[in-house]
Amino acid sequence: MPVAQGIRNALSKALGGVSPAEAPLEHPSELKNGDYATGIALKYAKQAGKKPRELAEEIAGKLGNIDGVERIEVAGAGFINFYLAPAELAKAVENAREEKTWGRNERNKGKKIMVEYTDPNPFKEFHIGHLMSNAIGESVARLIEFTSANVKRANYQGDVGPHVAKAIWGLQKLGLDATDAKALGKAYAAGASVYEGDKKARAEIDAINALVYDRSDKEINRLYDVGRKASLEHFEEIYKMLGTTFDFYFFESETASEGLKLVRKHPEVFVKSEGAIVYHGPHTRVFITSKGLPTYETKELGLAKMKAEKWTFNDSITVTAHEQSGYFEVVIAAMREVMPELAPKIRHVSHGMMRFAEGKMSSRKGNVITGESLLAELTEAAGERAKESRAEDASKLAEAVAVGAIKYQILKQASGRDIIFDRERALSLEGDSGPYLQYAHVRAFAVVEKAISQGLTLRIPKGQTLEISESARNLARLLHRFPEAVERAAKELEPHLLTNYLLEFASAFNRWYANEQILDGTPAAAHKVALTDAIRATLKNGLWLLGIPTPEKM
Repeated sequence: MPVAQGIRNALSKALGGVSPAEAPLEHPSELKNGDYATGIALKYAKQAGKKPRELAEEIAGKLGNIDGVERIEVAGAGFINFYLAPAELAKAVENAREEKTWGRNERNKGKKIMVEYTDPNPFKEFHIGHLMSNAIGESVARLIEFTSANVKRANYQGDVGPHVAKAIWGLQKLGLDATDAKALGKAYAAGASVYEGDKKARAEIDAINALVYDRSDKEINRLYDVGRKASLEHFEEIYKMLGTTFDFYFFESETASEGLKLVRKHPEVFVKSEGAIVYHGPHTRVFITSKGLPTYETKELGLAKMKAEKWTFNDSITVTAHEQSGYFEVVIAAMREVMPELAPKIRHVSHGMMRFAEGKMSSRKGNVITGESLLAELTEAAGERAKESRAEDASKLAEAVAVGAIKYQILKQASGRDIIFDRERALSLEGDSGPYLQYAHVRAFAVVEKAISQGLTLRIPKGQTLEISESARNLARLLHRFPEAVERAAKELEPHLLTNYLLEFASAFNRWYANEQILDGTPAAAHKVALTDAIRATLKNGLWLLGIPTPEKM
């Protein structure tokens, strides 16, 4: 049984009438105040008719022995602090070293969960929003996997719609090559730039949009098919670099017909209005235009139906920008009326926007800093440093550092918050950055490799405690918290909670590394290296959960 659960059970028994789940328990902000702390006495003092400190002392006296806890203290106005036993710390170190899935739990065992994210649109560039959705979505998927759920990754791509028509118009007018993925972005920008102000061009683009749906024009079909194929193949190259492999691909060209059937099947829900079909929910939204074309909302209904038919899931999570929160609110409200059994399973996780010194970029105007260009820029910058590293493949290291730099900057914020991206800080090896965490892993890995080359035995025999300094023991105490950090981040679908933990943990390791010789030739060296190996494993698993590569040399 985990120590935290043992403490909650003991608190429940000592207070009486309180379930273990209702016993508040947290990690103190400072290790000097223990490994766990509860304010249960403050919470129930009034109900018990006692002062919080008095009740805390009474509870502490009834707790008895708790597995994994060395001592219990009452502090302040009525807090009860718990300190882990040395054997519990030694057990955590060995678990970290021996278990490949160290940090895993069974919170969602037996559940099937689909996570949809990234969702780029063929014929447009892979923009910053797609990069953010990918980083958050991939981390959320990995965190949920660590709760023992069966996870499937889905990617929903807009391969029909006005943006496609604008790109095809641009291809025709500019004579660009539809097989060139980069040319497609230029073609889209050209079409988007004239759509609002040029009535003739707008009419031409609208006509192309209709032809894309009914596939009645051979030349439009050719440009569409070639351009779609080029876009999707190019996106796969980006997914590979980001470490993502999708299980299911859904396309608007497929969801549109399914959504249209659903909308037309329920005239009591979707009503006619000025030639269009609308839904009067939290906001009034058009689901079928006056020209008979499905909107995003209709396609989203079709998508939900297709997802459920493809794979029977308990939950489906979609990661998109918070700009779409209102849109999702309407779609889910409509879904409750036409697919009531499916609506409760659909969840939306929103993320903020990434901004630079130049402000918010616009793909419509063609002045966008794309997700792809940001990856390329940081890879080039990291490549200069990688040339001086000990890595066997400098280009591979540069790519790993660039991906780590970008993902960390995205994931260190709560999902709904905007990000100001700082290129210099992102690549820094000092402090709050992805490369800083990667370098901490490299340091730990190097120590362990050197110890192994010297023939040092790392294993701590069962029942033994760690013969290490107080600073090293405090590291083991932080390491012990890793599984709980993972579980909380997964429960709240917030990777930043794990990111914050890993930064604190890596910082503590780096301070210890700088102030204490690990391979010092003393009997304690084996225990210090065992701790370092556990730190390496914790950083490796933690970074994997964030989708950040873990190089072994930098």
